[in-house]
Amino acid sequence: MIKGQKLVVVLPAYNAARTVKRTVEEIPHDIVDEIILVDDASQDDTVAVAESLGINHVIRHDRNRGYGANQKTCYRKALDLDADIVIMLHPDYQYTPKLLPAMATLVSSGLFPVVLGSRILGGGALAGGMPVYKYVANRMLTLFQNLCTGAKLSEYHTGYRAFSAEVLRGIDLDSNSDDFIFDNQVLAQVIHKGYRVGEITCPALYFEDASSINLARSVTYGLGVLGVSLQHLVSRLGLYRPALFR
Repeated sequence: MIKGQKLVVVLPAYNAARTVKRTVEEIPHDIVDEIILVDDASQDDTVAVAESLGINHVIRHDRNRGYGANQKTCYRKALDLDADIVIMLHPDYQYTPKLLPAMATLVSSGLFPVVLGSRILGGGALAGGMPVYKYVANRMLTLFQNLCTGAKLSEYHTGYRAFSAEVLRGIDLDSNSDDFIFDNQVLAQVIHKGYRVGEITCPALYFEDASSINLARSVTYGLGVLGVSLQHLVSRLGLYRPALFR
């Protein structure tokens, strides 16, 4: 526990057999109460490795349902376990588990109900190996999103996120996509509901075993981000209330 609050870490996994051990070993188990790994029908030994590590809860989808669907399972299970704070950490070791205490403290203290590990703050993205085209796209999309939402985040596209249970119960996760755009929809809902979002500098590593989407899926994601941002804008202006924000 951290400040008397139950902390649950969720690991949305797909083909993470070669990196999950390193990730789990760096999780500070003195403050983390439960670890949940949801495997989205991996084609490698992710489940076997996870079980050998003694992870509290290992769940396997019977088929590949998508990144968003994986997170939905993660968050449902965490809330079923009566978590007070839920932190999503990718098991591909792109984000360091060493930031878990800092992120959890920001939530448990009541300062921010949502905390993001930002690769942009501190200039760690390019230094960690982020491809230049992804960095440029990240900056351009983030600028557009801030204009539409009225927020001032350094990035919307990090996969390292901490939530209070209140936030996860307060937004409609099931109305969101089962694909990669899920992450962006969640943040749009969080901002629309008026929850405060904090950010913390997060170094990121890009290497062969780190998960990544190809160029075609990146373009699809980018177009989806533009769509979600415009929906947020029309709702913010009171012109129309899309289903995402009802």
